[in-house]
Amino acid sequence: MKRGLIVGRFQPFHIGHHRAIKKILAKVDELIIVIGSAKQSHEQKNPFTAGERIEMISEALRAGGLYKKCYIIPVEDVQENSIWTTKIITYCPKFDVVFTNNPLVKQLFEGVKFKVEKMVSDEKDIDGVKIREMMLNGNEWKKLIPKPTVLYLEKMKAVQRVKAVYAKEQKE
Repeated sequence: MKRGLIVGRFQPFHIGHHRAIKKILAKVDELIIVIGSAKQSHEQKNPFTAGERIEMISEALRAGGLYKKCYIIPVEDVQENSIWTTKIITYCPKFDVVFTNNPLVKQLFEGVKFKVEKMVSDEKDIDGVKIREMMLNGNEWKKLIPKPTVLYLEKMKAVQRVKAVYAKEQKE
């Protein structure tokens, strides 16, 4: 059995993430989805909690029939790159390959002898910063998010959260 690993903050989980996971699952039997910056929440860069991110990802994976092939593991930040991979390895089941487009993540995992593959994505212009700004400015963000995740975000009043954390940080 071949198991892969992907790391992201998923602030929020969007169609780029979802499509990348589908493509990765065509190459591996199981996938570990590491939710990075797990302790951070209620701030501009990280408005959602680790638990909320687990739920938004789970909703999309269940609807797509992918949930049974995935592990979702929150891992808090380590402010020291030399031990970050060790923390990931310790928190996760064994894995064979890391999927990333981040040059630093690639270097760090290759440094501890993991195979690293580039993620192929058609959604190069979709990212969490753009989506959060769209939420903040009242623009149409829902088309960039899997429908089950949109429903979860609406239920938890995600737009109000994003606006509140931006307003709070503007005052500071």
